[in-house]
Amino acid sequence: MNYTFDWNKVLSGEYLDWIISGVGVTLQISAVSLFIALLLGTTIAVMRMTKIKPLIWFSASFTEFFRNTPLLVQIFFWYFGADSLLPRFALDWLYEQDFEFCAGVIALSVYTAAFIAEEIRAGVNSIPKNQLEASRACGLTFIQAMRYVILPQAFRIIVPPMISQALNLVKNSSLCMTIGVAELTYMARQIESYTFRGFEAFTISTLIYLCISLIVSFSINFYNKRFLRAVSY
Repeated sequence: MNYTFDWNKVLSGEYLDWIISGVGVTLQISAVSLFIALLLGTTIAVMRMTKIKPLIWFSASFTEFFRNTPLLVQIFFWYFGADSLLPRFALDWLYEQDFEFCAGVIALSVYTAAFIAEEIRAGVNSIPKNQLEASRACGLTFIQAMRYVILPQAFRIIVPPMISQALNLVKNSSLCMTIGVAELTYMARQIESYTFRGFEAFTISTLIYLCISLIVSFSINFYNKRFLRAVSY
């Protein structure tokens, strides 16, 4: 009950540099993972909607496996199992970069891609099927019809759930501290270890996560209202 708050100790000197560095790593790993997850999720969703059985089975297995296993387990799976799963040239490249960071990106990307794939599939299913049939009748292939006609409409529909997935990814990036990725939560834990100011350190990190989430949500909503709706009209 005699605890005295000391915010200046956490927000000054090298500890402030640690927080800034952690924010940078958090934004970097979140942005890279979200970009990969969007590409992979879109691919998985399209594969799920083809009439090719092996692709349907693979995409269905992918989404069910990664959606129904804990993210923390997946992070450990990629971190400790990469040597057994990836070819040697890929491992050499990962170690030349930042293995912990890359393992975190892989785990976050495939986990988020499984959820994004289902969001995209739901958006595509909400579009009248005769649009795909009309596109095919006009001479477009299945891939061309999805790319130019169906997916642009689906992405406008699924903006709200995509915001949720982006925010979840930013928050889930904190789990990468368990494999040594020096993101915001990792840095807050380091500050707590050096200063014994855990309340101050984690309060600051919590507020930073809140600000990042609000900025992401506002930016995507603004883009949706000002651009996507204008295009649809």
